[in-house]
Amino acid sequence: MNNIVQKVKDEITKIVTESINKAIKEGFLSIEKIPDIEIEEPKEKQHGDLAINTAMIMAKSAKMPPRKIAEKIKDGIDLNGTFINKVDVAGPGFMNFYLNENYLIEALKLIIEKGSEYGRVNIGNGKKVQVEFVSANPTGPMHMGNARGGALGDALSSILDCAGYNVTKEFYINDAGNQIEKFGLSLEARYLELLGEHAEIPEGGYHGDDIIERAKEFLNLYGDKYKDVPAEERRRALTEYGLNKNIEKLKEDLHAYGIEYDVWFSEKSLHQSGEVNSIINELKEKGYTYEKDGALWFKETLFGAEKDDVLVRANGYPTYLASDIAYHKNKFLTRGFDWVIDIWGADHHGHVAPMKGAMEALGINPDKLDVLLMQLVRLMKSGEVVRMSKRTGKMVTLRDLIDEVGKDAARFFFNMRSADSAVDFDMDLAVEQSNENPVFYVQYAHARICSIIRQLEEDGIEIEDSINADLSLLKDETEIDLIKKLAYLPEEITIAAKTIAPHRITRYILDVASLFHSFYNSCRVRGTDENLMKARIALIVATKTVIKNVLDMLKITAPEKM
Repeated sequence: MNNIVQKVKDEITKIVTESINKAIKEGFLSIEKIPDIEIEEPKEKQHGDLAINTAMIMAKSAKMPPRKIAEKIKDGIDLNGTFINKVDVAGPGFMNFYLNENYLIEALKLIIEKGSEYGRVNIGNGKKVQVEFVSANPTGPMHMGNARGGALGDALSSILDCAGYNVTKEFYINDAGNQIEKFGLSLEARYLELLGEHAEIPEGGYHGDDIIERAKEFLNLYGDKYKDVPAEERRRALTEYGLNKNIEKLKEDLHAYGIEYDVWFSEKSLHQSGEVNSIINELKEKGYTYEKDGALWFKETLFGAEKDDVLVRANGYPTYLASDIAYHKNKFLTRGFDWVIDIWGADHHGHVAPMKGAMEALGINPDKLDVLLMQLVRLMKSGEVVRMSKRTGKMVTLRDLIDEVGKDAARFFFNMRSADSAVDFDMDLAVEQSNENPVFYVQYAHARICSIIRQLEEDGIEIEDSINADLSLLKDETEIDLIKKLAYLPEEITIAAKTIAPHRITRYILDVASLFHSFYNSCRVRGTDENLMKARIALIVATKTVIKNVLDMLKITAPEKM
């Protein structure tokens, strides 16, 4: 088993269940069913390595004080052949489990043996999961929300892959609808202006410098060829050119950010294929629509939404909701994804219930759709908020951020907090080479280990010999704390995948770096007893493996020198 923490949890479940069954057989306990045994890591070190509150859960049905139940369970436990050294009963009936040195030795051996594969688990069993993230309108450059969504979505995809899921990363290109019409009208106005014609950006149109840039490029390519053609033809040509250039730029910027998608899916293709009209007809036939004010409405309130929404406007054009329902049907029924995860901005929270309701209306289990809503980002520099406005073009783009602080810092900072927490991104801290900068702190731990290994090799010490070291010599508190944290990587990946919480992995690797630096400050690797040195070499090799595996997962550089 790759997950030694899970192996220990399975042992605890087994020995506790056996002890409870023994107590039932003896007539000490009378309960209909043994509850699920939930095992947690105590917050305080003195409370052991793992703990359960099973006795407290059983107390009511057993009609007995929980501490009395816990003491009985403890007395009936056989620890022979397990990784558990002792069991204590604490407080009203908690049971605390303390692990022995065999657990630590086994954990280190496993990390060294698995190498780059360490951390991988198989809770997904190849289940097909699609993660759709960023999906920015291709009407201009990407902003901070897109940057955060990119870091979260890409990290989550890597975590799910490490957890044994068959992951597809997808970008949904919003290349249809009202915003695209305004994009075309804005390009047309700038193109005509460049030709000396009077033209105005439409209300709600795009005023950014990128629109002028695209119009200039178009003019350089085609001259005044489109000046006197019908307006519809001119707008179509400008829109197609502008979208293609912008999508190309999106791909370039995302590549610089370390993101490569498996699929770029066009919203327009859903209209061209007839899937949008098909979904509208299907909802009509099932009785989930009605007409009001000349528009066609979807009965979302039947599925728990606060209000109904328009599917087809009075002018006959389908809404974004209609195409989005068609898109999600395509995900589940056409392409056969077992689980779909969307990462949206918090301003789309009102869209979650309608989408889940639509899945239910189509006979798709809505629980197969998870939506991660991410809060806003505030960009900070010199203690001041950096203001941005997409409409005026005065904004800090994703590319600006990468150029300013680098890909590594951007991805790490954006993935340090849960999606539902707002983020203040400190641009000064992101480039600071100090322990205050979390990404530098982690990368420096990796580089420091590489430096130690280089010096050892220069001294003629064979690093591979550490595999056969006597690991029981590692008894210092900083050594034990570090080993225990390293052992938790597969468990952290399991939890992060199950709870859709990629920030857990970033927080985890920060803890690893902190524990390594504490170990380094307390324990010498070189210049100590040879056997102890070999054991400590094994520990730093395992630490280097874990740090690199996590940074690789997060698409962040693991430098060998700094």
